[in-house]
Order: sequence, then C-alpha cells, then structure tokens
Amino acid sequence: MDGDISPTELCLDGSPPAYHLHRGHGTGVSNWLLQFEGGGWCNNVLSCFQRSRTRRGSTRYMNRLEVFSGILSDDPVNNPDFYNWNRVKLRYCDGASFAGDSNYSNGIFVLHFRGKRIWEAIINDLLPKGLMNARKVLLSGCSAGGLATFLHCDALSQMLPDSTIVKCMSDAGFFLDVNDITGNDTIRTFFNSVVKLQTTVKAVNILLADNAYLLMQCFFPQYNLPFIRNPFFILNSAYDTYQFDHIFVPPSADPTGHWSPCKSDLASCSPSQISILQGFRKKMLTALTTFESSRNEGMFINSCFAHCQSELQDSWYAEDSPTIHNKRPLVIGTLGEKLPKKLTALIHVTTLVRSLQVKCLPFLLVR
Repeated sequence: MDGDISPTELCLDGSPPAYHLHRGHGTGVSNWLLQFEGGGWCNNVLSCFQRSRTRRGSTRYMNRLEVFSGILSDDPVNNPDFYNWNRVKLRYCDGASFAGDSNYSNGIFVLHFRGKRIWEAIINDLLPKGLMNARKVLLSGCSAGGLATFLHCDALSQMLPDSTIVKCMSDAGFFLDVNDITGNDTIRTFFNSVVKLQTTVKAVNILLADNAYLLMQCFFPQYNLPFIRNPFFILNSAYDTYQFDHIFVPPSADPTGHWSPCKSDLASCSPSQISILQGFRKKMLTALTTFESSRNEGMFINSCFAHCQSELQDSWYAEDSPTIHNKRPLVIGTLGEKLPKKLTALIHVTTLVRSLQVKCLPFLLVR
C-alpha cells in the first residue's frame, strides 16, 4: 500500500496490509470490483499465532504477483461482465473476515487483530486512485471473504458518494447456523470464540448494536442479512464442501473416520449418508427461503459439491459450468442502469428445488 501505515492497520504479525489492483479500461474504467480474499479463521491465541507465520496472517509470506481468474479475469471470453472493470483483490491477513479490532500481547509476542482497520485503510488508499469517482461498485468475496461481504456491505456505501451504485455478492459465505451430525453446535462455538477474541462486534452492522444475542451471531449471514440495506446477491452451493467437512460433519463428530470415504469420493457415500447430506441441503434452502421474496436480495443456489465458484474459471464461466435451462446466470444483470436500488433474483429457491439441473451432483438432487 502507498503512503504511511498506521500502527493499528496491521496484519496478525504486524506486517502492513496489501491488495492487488488491475486497472479497468474502456466502458469499465469507472466501475470497480472489490474481492475479499478468503482463507478460514483463527479462534484462539495459539491458532492465530500459528497463522501469523503464514500468508494468511502476514504479507511477508505473500506473493507479490497474483493470478486473477474467474470473476477477476481480464479475458472478455471467460469473464464478459467484469473483464474491463478495475479489479481489486484484498489480501486476507487478520483471521476474522476483516472484522477484528483489538490486539493481544503476553510480553513475548503481539498479535494484531485489526481486520476492520485494514479494510478501511485499503478503501481509503483506493479512493484517490479512482474509487471515489466510481459509477458502479461490486463488493464480493469467497468463503471467509464472502462472510466479510455480509459484514461490510453497508459500510462501503457510506465511504463513497451517494451517486455511486453499490451492490454486494457473497460466494460460499452463507455459513449456516446448524448443529453437526452429533447434535453439537460446533460452528456456533467456533464463531463465538472468534468474535470474543478479536472483538468483532465493533465491525458488524450498527443496527445490531442493541441486540446482544445477534451480536454473538454476527458471523451467521441468516441473522445478519436482514439488517443489510444495500442490494445483495448470494452465490452458494447447497452442498458446500467446507461446511460439509467442518460444520456438518467436522472431525470432532466423526472420530472413527466413518465419513472419510464419503468426503473423499461421493460415489462412496452410503444411502443413509446421502440422505443426511440432503437434510443439510434442505436446512440451507430453508434458511434462504426467508429472503426469497425480498426485492433487495437475489441468489443462485446450485447443488455442486464445491466451495467458492466465482474465483475458479471452470465454475464461473465455462462450457460445463452450472446452468439453468441451458443459460448461465450472470451477476451483471443485477447491476444494470435500470436497477440502481434493487437486486433482482435470478431464480427463486422454490424454482431451484423443482427444476435446477446441473452436471455437478445430479444424483443428490431432490425433485
């Protein structure tokens, strides 16, 4: 980043934050795509210390050059909607979806939980580089970055002129508040520890501030989304592999490895395991149904056994990428000049349940 870095705008290990920028051109020169990098979380001092010694917690271990593919590609054939926009990848080095605002010191080492300030510093650095004059801005992200999109969607519009069209898209960031197969609330316990460690409550939507119960669940989009005012689009798999491996069937719920063959190869799943997976899919669709009739939210929920689809060329825009009635639903339709204040759903959840046909996972579809 250019300019002086504040001592409170640091990665876990104290290194400065970073981003990659590829300039737009032609008709996209005034449009911006901001993409949060994903990469999980750390929820205690030990895991955050270990993370600070990797590229997930320090820019010292990051590559100076980054390959832009999928939604970030500059190829008009492979990314016809955003190829000529200003495309930015915000590097992830705080371990709490760009939401922390505290630090830890034991006299031996210091951990900087400053994700919220990193986010703000990057935006402030981009403003004089053209972001201040943006006509359209799409804030997006994958996985932990997709969750960051939920947390910071409204904050971005507050940092830009009122004339700027700001919309948001989360890819694989709709982490479900659901018990694992043994009935334990594994993911809620994990996210609560992240929130408490990094004081992420300061970073969530201000409308949640008076509700302590919701503050402790700010990492679950099903509770956060109703408070978001900007138009929002959700791209997610109903069989998200990360949630399958770490939320629904985490290692703690499968100590004997009974699910390991199924996780490695879907063809090895037993009929009962397939039935359980379909139950998880149903819970996902039920949670999303709440937003089905909203004029401010849209969604594309497929049955691919995948995690993050917008950054990979094969799943973002390819010959065999997911389709609906032989058409690839593209987000650009929600960013047109005629839709400045709402995000039109490309397809409703009820339609997905009835008629979605994809090559990814046909034998798991419920019709």
